[in-house]
Amino acid sequence: MISDSQEKCPLQKMLESIGGKWKLLIIANLKEQNVVRFSALSRLLPGISQKVLTAQLKELEADGFVHREVYPEVPPRVEYSLTATGKSLYPVLDSMADWAQKNLYSE
Repeated sequence: MISDSQEKCPLQKMLESIGGKWKLLIIANLKEQNVVRFSALSRLLPGISQKVLTAQLKELEADGFVHREVYPEVPPRVEYSLTATGKSLYPVLDSMADWAQKNLYSE
C-alpha cells in the first residue's frame, strides 16, 4: 500500500496532513465548538504550547482544513472554524472514536 514511488498513497498523504499528536484533537475540538478563539482552543488542549498550537493551526489552514477569521478590532480577535474539507472528516472522527471506545476501553 505504501510505496517509495513518487506518487504517495492516499493514506500516507492523509497522515501528512492530519497526523501527529495535536491535529486530530484540534479538529475534534473545532467540531465540538464550531467556532473558537485561540485562547479557548488552547484551554481545551492541555499540554499544548502556544508555539505548537500556532504552528499546527497554520498547517491545518494551509492544507484547507481550518478557516482563520481575523476581526479588525483592538485588540485583534481571531476565530478558527472548520472548512468544508475539515467538516468532511466528521465521519472519520466518529469512526475513530467508536473504534477507540470498543477496543481501548473494553475490559
